[in-house]
Amino acid sequence: MRIGEVAAKAGVSVRALRYYEQQDLLHSTRNPGGQRQYPAGAVERVRLIQQLYSVGLPSKTIREVLPFADSGEASPELLELLAAERDRLDRQMTDLRDVRNRLHDCITQARKSILKQGRPHSHGPDRDRSHR
Repeated sequence: MRIGEVAAKAGVSVRALRYYEQQDLLHSTRNPGGQRQYPAGAVERVRLIQQLYSVGLPSKTIREVLPFADSGEASPELLELLAAERDRLDRQMTDLRDVRNRLHDCITQARKSILKQGRPHSHGPDRDRSHR
């Protein structure tokens, strides 16, 4: 599969694929014309790399995790790293849930305040455009 095909199917830029190769996260071969050729599983690998980046893992950690994703075999060190990353994500999810709950409380209080003042209740910016 050529670089443009992988990029389109994975929903990333060609530049991202080149970066993943520079970081040793993705591999390609070259055809006689010098164009990159990726194996059939490249799209899924790129999606996994994207997911790992999206939760904050650095390239170095992703590079260590990818062989496990390929083989299912892990060293004790990798298991420790994976457990630490899972624990970090658990803390991050707890923090996000706490912030979400605080925002919900603010919204609830603001709505109560608006109702007490007798102002009309707004349901968002798209409800009534005539006052703009």
